[in-house]
Amino acid sequence: MHRRSFLEAVLAAATALRAAARPANALKIGVTDWNLELTGQVSAVGLAAKLGFDGVQISLGRTPANGKLPLDDSGIQAQYVAAAKEHGIPLDGTCLDILHVDHLKNNSRAQKWVADGVQITRKVNTSVMLLPFFGKASLLTHDEMDHVADVLKELAPEAEKAGVILGLEDTISAEDNVRIMERAGSPALQVYYDVGNSTQGGFDVVKEIRWLGARRICQIHLKDNPHYLGEGKIDFPAVMQAITDIHFTAFANLETDCPSKSVENDMARNLRFVRGLLA
Repeated sequence: MHRRSFLEAVLAAATALRAAARPANALKIGVTDWNLELTGQVSAVGLAAKLGFDGVQISLGRTPANGKLPLDDSGIQAQYVAAAKEHGIPLDGTCLDILHVDHLKNNSRAQKWVADGVQITRKVNTSVMLLPFFGKASLLTHDEMDHVADVLKELAPEAEKAGVILGLEDTISAEDNVRIMERAGSPALQVYYDVGNSTQGGFDVVKEIRWLGARRICQIHLKDNPHYLGEGKIDFPAVMQAITDIHFTAFANLETDCPSKSVENDMARNLRFVRGLLA
């Protein structure tokens, strides 16, 4: 066996052992490909595994080609599926980052991207797709929220059929997110809760996490940028306790900056911090 193949086999085995050592119902800690500085690159899968993460969230791309998302390509999808198998780590979700460009609240193209993203998410063997609402795409009024809810109500049946959850990540309150969910009326629509965004918005993240409960949260982003976790203003022991108390056992993905400019060192440091709190 070539040295590289041997090392890859050892890495895959070590990752599997780490996962087996944790209880099946334990919170899983993943990482975003963009914070690994490998947006839309298959190599993010191997790096996430090398650093000891339980999963990796991948980007679907912001620049379409011939009317298709970058990952709307069976060859690239096959590469991701193969990489996940090779490194013994799942793709824990996707991010429909083109919604930063075409906004779901006022752009009909965005509806196509959601529909296409659902199918791509299914084809790479994962079940959560993040829908971002930030900057000019932010939901500012109840009319905008209602419009998004009505659009997603039309799209939700296909997501349900594909077994894909649409995760709302935004700057509004937990109550307003639930208002959108209830108007859409589909179990395929849940909250993608970001503790950093909500803290910046002035919300009590511990209170919101407890109020939402595990059934209304599909995944979580953990961050307190530009700081290392535990060194900013967010009370992460309280946050992790709330997540544990609601029996949330899906993925919490690190979306953390790298203060030292070393992705590997800083991601490993933040991962150790979170795992220490869980232990």
